Amino acid sequence: MNTQKTFKSIVSVLSVMAIGAMLFSCENDVAEVKNLTDEKVYPEQSAKDVEVLYSEKGRVTMQLNAPELNQYGGEQPYDEMPKGVHVRIFDSLMNVTTELTSNYAIRRTYKDQMEAKDDVVVINDKGEKLETEELLWDEKTGKITSDVFVTITTEDQIIMGDGLIANEDFTEYRIIKPTGMLNIENDSTN
Repeated sequence: MNTQKTFKSIVSVLSVMAIGAMLFSCENDVAEVKNLTDEKVYPEQSAKDVEVLYSEKGRVTMQLNAPELNQYGGEQPYDEMPKGVHVRIFDSLMNVTTELTSNYAIRRTYKDQMEAKDDVVVINDKGEKLETEELLWDEKTGKITSDVFVTITTEDQIIMGDGLIANEDFTEYRIIKPTGMLNIENDSTN
């Protein structure tokens, strides 16, 4: 009888241990299953070395070049350029009026907005240069905005500050919170 009690006790302890082990292993399995079932969003189309021309009334207004372009669909479609972008805006005579480069860009087609990030540079036809880490271009309003630190270099000044509002060809701009200005002396004795 004593052996039978001992045997039942051992079976009970082993059962509790087995159930505990199953609970712990189920926790890991649940995490594993979650990782496997998480829906990852994949592009509907992907292309390398892309050149896209935009036109209005038969006239090319913009050229976009990107080493990689991924298009995503759904209710809020967008184009992602994870390896950077180079945009040229043209006037009616096909002269480049503005150039934008960045190391990353996303164009939210459902909003007609493009966001450029990471080493963003905009240069207008006067040679004025905007440098920032983040920029939003609203194609509907024709406005460029930024909420982060910006530097504008003109022929004779470097202007720094936080935030910016500009027109899309970067000929008119305003820094929201200017923080500094440096005058550049031109050496005209050459």
